[in-house]
Amino acid sequence: MIKFENVSKYFKTKSHKKVILQGVSLEFKSGHSYGILGVNGAGKSTTMKMIAGTILPNSGVIKKDLRVSWPLGFAGGFSGQMTGKENLNFVARAYGENVKRVSSFVEDFAELGDYINAPFRTYSSGMAARLAFGLSMAIEFDCYLVDEITAVGDARFQQRCKDEFESRRKNSDLIMISHGMSTIHSYCDKCYLLVDGRMIFYDDVEHAIEAYYRLNR
Repeated sequence: MIKFENVSKYFKTKSHKKVILQGVSLEFKSGHSYGILGVNGAGKSTTMKMIAGTILPNSGVIKKDLRVSWPLGFAGGFSGQMTGKENLNFVARAYGENVKRVSSFVEDFAELGDYINAPFRTYSSGMAARLAFGLSMAIEFDCYLVDEITAVGDARFQQRCKDEFESRRKNSDLIMISHGMSTIHSYCDKCYLLVDGRMIFYDDVEHAIEAYYRLNR
């Protein structure tokens, strides 16, 4: 379970205060997959980063009693000076995983060849995405965070990503952000709608999608 207790998050500029969450208390219960809906700029990605722990709330507490991934395919945490393989080894050690197993899995999955030993800063965006997605699949989590499913590589590689992701979600929950309502409908069984700093819970995905469309009229 992931639990928010009176969580607030905002960003300040010289002339403005952007409120993302305002005193929000909620639960993402194990055994369910949740969609997070909201208009552009509502703060969905910021909320997901707080769940991942890469951004802290201004006040309140987020409690987790399960293993939660970073946002799927997120490459922003890699060091540009380190090689792809060195980045893999670092993350594997940080998560207490077998370094050789993780490295072997990602090298096979990402299909980067000799580039695995090149500095990460030399990678194209597509190569970085392949490395990041492969690493996301190499480590098993109780809950995967998905901030939009993006197509990586050619059709064959995209199908490989889809198959691997499907195998992971059989035993794991999801928290997903997507502007594609068909994707939300396919993967999620409950939703939160982020509106003006509040998270409105919907037990029925269809009702959440209807409310989302009303906001976008």
